[in-house]
Amino acid sequence: MSNVSTLLDLCRKHGLKLATAESCTGGLVGAWLTEVPGSSDVFDRGFITYSNAAKIDMLGVKTATLDAFGAVSEEVAGEMAAGALKHSAASIAVSITGIAGPGGSEHKPEGRVCFGLVYRDVLLVETQEFGAIGREQVREAAANHALSLLGQAADALS
Repeated sequence: MSNVSTLLDLCRKHGLKLATAESCTGGLVGAWLTEVPGSSDVFDRGFITYSNAAKIDMLGVKTATLDAFGAVSEEVAGEMAAGALKHSAASIAVSITGIAGPGGSEHKPEGRVCFGLVYRDVLLVETQEFGAIGREQVREAAANHALSLLGQAADALS
């Protein structure tokens, strides 16, 4: 968890607050952030939006976006991150939506995870293919990647 402590210290030093919007990780990033005592001065809130209805209701993801691209898409990840930033006091928000497994399809295989990152007027989206490494391993890899994205944004804002 030293990377979490480093991230929190960097945010604290520069007055940055964090928010998360998690689907396939089910709040894992938020859990890791809050394992560190005193993280409440940096971690504003986390949204666990596992269902499409939650993505719409809590983050403002558009039904049309979900219909056109599906929940596991960069388009939805971007709207999730933007919604988390809008509905929080955070300066940086990250989102995660993916297929942890088991299962998947030819078009959206197990281990595909889409991320969104928003800070200032910057929106970044990307897809990582972790592969069929198992549900727990995909979730952990996705959470670690999200922490890395938060660190990159904190570096950019500091």
